[in-house]
Amino acid sequence: MSPKDPQGYSLTGASEKSAELYAQALSELQCYIDDPVATIDAALAESPKFVMGHCFRAFLHILATERAAMPEAEASFNAVTSLPATDRETGHIAAIQKFLAGDMHGGIEALESILLDYPRDVVALQTAHLFDFFVGDARSLRDRIARRLPQWSASIPNYHALLGMYAFGLEEMGDYRRAEDYGHQAIELNTRDAWAQHAVAHVYEMQGRQQQGIDWMESRQSHWATDNFMSVHNWWHLAMYYLDLGQIERVMDLYDNRIRNDRSEVALDMVDASSMLWRLHLRGIDVGERWSEIAGAWDPVASDAFYAFNDFHAMMAFVGSGNNEAARRVLASQEERIGQGGSNDAMTAQIGHPLCKALHAFNHGDYGRTIELIRSVRTIANRFGGSHAQRDVIDLTLIESAFRDGQLGLAQALSNERMALKPTSPLNAQFRRRLQEDKPLQAQANVA
Repeated sequence: MSPKDPQGYSLTGASEKSAELYAQALSELQCYIDDPVATIDAALAESPKFVMGHCFRAFLHILATERAAMPEAEASFNAVTSLPATDRETGHIAAIQKFLAGDMHGGIEALESILLDYPRDVVALQTAHLFDFFVGDARSLRDRIARRLPQWSASIPNYHALLGMYAFGLEEMGDYRRAEDYGHQAIELNTRDAWAQHAVAHVYEMQGRQQQGIDWMESRQSHWATDNFMSVHNWWHLAMYYLDLGQIERVMDLYDNRIRNDRSEVALDMVDASSMLWRLHLRGIDVGERWSEIAGAWDPVASDAFYAFNDFHAMMAFVGSGNNEAARRVLASQEERIGQGGSNDAMTAQIGHPLCKALHAFNHGDYGRTIELIRSVRTIANRFGGSHAQRDVIDLTLIESAFRDGQLGLAQALSNERMALKPTSPLNAQFRRRLQEDKPLQAQANVA
């Protein structure tokens, strides 16, 4: 009789020891701590025919959103296809095949099919949740979890992760009060749940509760910043609060000593670095050689055109550093990939390529062209992934371009939009002050 996972599902090919290691790897991924790849490798060394061990390992590499990780995912897929498997496990193998073929949406649907019959399958649930994020499907971030909640309870292991995922889905759908509540519930069950920590951080960011966000992150630093592979992103959130408050020295300190302290070449970490430097760049702040460092980290993947959201952030680094050759490689690779099929090709054609061209135009002082390109995609930019907080850099680039191009009517409209959503933001107040100084059109009476 096969051992079972913590939620009670059979694990074909596992020994009791490898099943224990598998449960450990699941917990590590759900809290984003330690090294789940090393843990699942140990499980597979113990049980080479462990079906879900191979599947889990494949998903870990697929979730990296990097072309360089795909050979390892393919190796795990190849190792599992000839093994006997249950219907649930066969569903995972089918999902992996879809993802490896570049069909993100097909992979997500395959995972959803598993969850209809096995609602406590945490690998299917967490992988689908993260891919909902990668394709920018906010409703599914929330509702895919909601569809499973009645089949879970606090007595089931890893329940905290379900609450943390639901918190993030609620936040991305603008239900901030409930998102904050569920995030805190998750943290109460497991203080090291970095996803729940990050969900609450998003609430404070979106509501302009900067000091509460700072207190939330700094008071709990020992829980999310140690042995945590999501720590860079949570440091980024802390820096975002200080950036909105205009405390630039603190932002620079966090960038140098936390966000880029170890010069990570993990795409998710480099995204945060590029995003922060670009926000500073838009404010006219000289970041010195920091651009060259992050551009150098992105350079090996400039021609990958593997995930449009990553391309956009690589492009920030290339134009910020003045690396025009790498910037041209991004654009050329995107053009070559478009039309070849797959989820990312559609993302690139619709969103990623226009935005990369917009950054290129901004860098060359063609703010009118930047505005034209961004306005064509800003309302559908969710389709290439990321969160509302991350994609705000698109609107920040648009409003800065409007100011620089003298399109003050557009700048005022965007300022009004931002103030309605986050009236406590000092940055939004600064946009208003710039409008008052420039006296746009006849709209001074409407400027607070």
